[in-house]
Amino acid sequence: MKKVSIIYWSNGGNVEIMANAIAEGASIGDVEVETKNVADSSLEDVLNSDAVAFGSPAMINDEIEEIDMKPFIESLKGIDINNKPLVLFGSCGWRETTFIDKWQEQMKEFGFNVIGKIVVRDSVEKKDIQRSKELGKLLAQV
Repeated sequence: MKKVSIIYWSNGGNVEIMANAIAEGASIGDVEVETKNVADSSLEDVLNSDAVAFGSPAMINDEIEEIDMKPFIESLKGIDINNKPLVLFGSCGWRETTFIDKWQEQMKEFGFNVIGKIVVRDSVEKKDIQRSKELGKLLAQV
């Protein structure tokens, strides 16, 4: 059975909505999908999965959330990730979307195969939910 882990941090709810849409999209066939807030996650959630999605809003200095998400992501540095498929998702409100590009480069350096990303501004729209579901389906198929 294939396993997909979706790990996120959400403040205003947008990232959580996207996480749930990705989970719905990944829930096809013989796929186990686990969705967790980063505070409830462990490295094993990443290492024991066939594919992963990480989500965070943009914060100060166009970085991901700094108290829970950033330390979790930093803990992956130096671990043998083996080109594991990864989707990145987040929201940026009024900020620029540069945080997701910086995050993508970091994840590539850590050994992930970033197969997709999505960023929303202000609020999640119907098209964003659909794109999130498509990215979840992609995670389940790789």
